Amino acid sequence: MLLTPGPTPVPEFVRKAMADITIHHRTPEFEAIFKETRELLLELFDMDDCVILASSGTGAMEACVTNLCHKKALTINSGKFGERFGKICQAFNIPFTELKHEWNTAISVDEVVTAIKNDSEIDAVFVQICESAGGLRHPVEAIAAAVKKINPNITIVADGITAIGVEKVDTTHIDALITGSQKALMLPPGLSMIGLSKEAVSKVEKKPAGYYLNLLSEIKKQKNNTTAYTAATTLIIGLKEILLNIKENGFENLYNKTALRASATRDALTSIGLEVYPTTPANAMTTIYCEDSNAIRKILKTKYNVNIAGGQDHLKGKIFRINHMGLVEDYEAAWVVNAIELALDELGARTFDGSANKVLSQNLFKGSN
Repeated sequence: MLLTPGPTPVPEFVRKAMADITIHHRTPEFEAIFKETRELLLELFDMDDCVILASSGTGAMEACVTNLCHKKALTINSGKFGERFGKICQAFNIPFTELKHEWNTAISVDEVVTAIKNDSEIDAVFVQICESAGGLRHPVEAIAAAVKKINPNITIVADGITAIGVEKVDTTHIDALITGSQKALMLPPGLSMIGLSKEAVSKVEKKPAGYYLNLLSEIKKQKNNTTAYTAATTLIIGLKEILLNIKENGFENLYNKTALRASATRDALTSIGLEVYPTTPANAMTTIYCEDSNAIRKILKTKYNVNIAGGQDHLKGKIFRINHMGLVEDYEAAWVVNAIELALDELGARTFDGSANKVLSQNLFKGSN
């Protein structure tokens, strides 16, 4: 049972669609598929424009840094992926200021506002919506609104790799919104997507950068339902199928089910004495702080056939993360909290009495009713 926060399981109907015959990317047949996929993606993003890149999410992050920061960046670092924005700036000698927190602590609007007011060179802000290293949610929409009030020309780039498909993101003040294929969109890794505002497109047109990750070349080509370079045809076919499925079942239904599963899991695990790590948890995953993290994960994998993620860097062995993105079934969520309680019993930390499963089931059924 794969319950890591990416890659997430790929549904059977998507696997079947991607297993069909391979088609050439420079054909009317593929252009029709691309057109439909792009229209669905624009609906998901709720933005003016978008591009699809044959890269992991890091490629989209790099493209946004190089194409949308023309002077100086402000990066928000509350984890591995916020840190990555700064490393991309360093790689391209782009000046940046970094606001850094512990991985369980979100940035405040006031901190960002102060940094903006103190440095007129900053022309782009880079922030995660969900920082998956610790599973926290940054107040991105409020940050974007506050920054635009000070200077509407500052570009807001939001990494939604573990947020798109999890929750409705208010893009009113966001200029670039990044996501990736292997998270809530339930595809194999290898595809990244960026939603763009009209202002972001105009900024790219003024000073495009790079060759393969040049956003201007992709914007021009993709408006005509093709790509500047070889398209990831199989993944785009899969993306079309998953977006059609999500739309048919209702975007809001997916968001509501994910939120309910996340809150029920947190309640279940805190009811047996475990501690939720982030102060502002995102719904993409539940992150638990526990010194027995590695032992619990080992028992889950070897005895209960459950694969969940651990921590990185200074949190290695101190947290575990349970995925809520995608089409996670209620019985899977129940199985994992039950298995965790059984693991705690095996480790002598708590006597098993079925409390976690009971709390989760009550919350799920109450919420669905």
